[in-house]
Amino acid sequence: MPGRITHPRFTQNPGPQLAAWYQEHAAPRMADLPFYRADMPIQCCDFQRFEGQWVGTLLTPWMLELVVMPGPGQVWDERPTGEALGLAFPAGDIRFRVSSPQPDLPLLSCSLLSPLPATLSPEQAQTIARDALRLLLALPVTEPAALDTSRRALLTGQLRG
Repeated sequence: MPGRITHPRFTQNPGPQLAAWYQEHAAPRMADLPFYRADMPIQCCDFQRFEGQWVGTLLTPWMLELVVMPGPGQVWDERPTGEALGLAFPAGDIRFRVSSPQPDLPLLSCSLLSPLPATLSPEQAQTIARDALRLLLALPVTEPAALDTSRRALLTGQLRG
C-alpha cells in the first residue's frame, strides 16, 4: 500500500524553483537533441493555487507542459514515477503523469507540445502557455435555460447543465 506524503514547503509559488532545476539539470542533458530550441526560454508561467494545489505551465526548449504541484500542507499519495492520474478541472478531465525531477520537487505533468514546433516563436509559446492555463481553469459557460436551478437540485447534487 502506498504511503502518504505531506508537502508543507510550497507555501509560495514553486514555479521559480522548478524552472531553476530545469535550467541547471535538464537543459544540459537535452541540449544535444535535434529538437532542442536554444532560442526558447525555460520558465514557469502563471502558477496559481487551485483546489489547494499549485497549477501552472512549464515551458522549456523542448516541451510545454501543464504542471500541478502540491500546495502548503497538501497530502499526496506516494505513486510510482510515470503512473497516469486523472484530475478534474473546470475545462474537463485531464490525464497527468506522476513525476519528480528530484525528491523535493513532486509534480504531475501533462504534455501540451513535445517537441516544440520549429516555427513557434518564444513569444507565441509563452502566449500558448498562459492561454492553456487560463482555459484549463475557466468555468464552463452554459445556456441558462438548460439549467435545473431548483434548490432541490442544488442540495441533492443533481444540478444539471
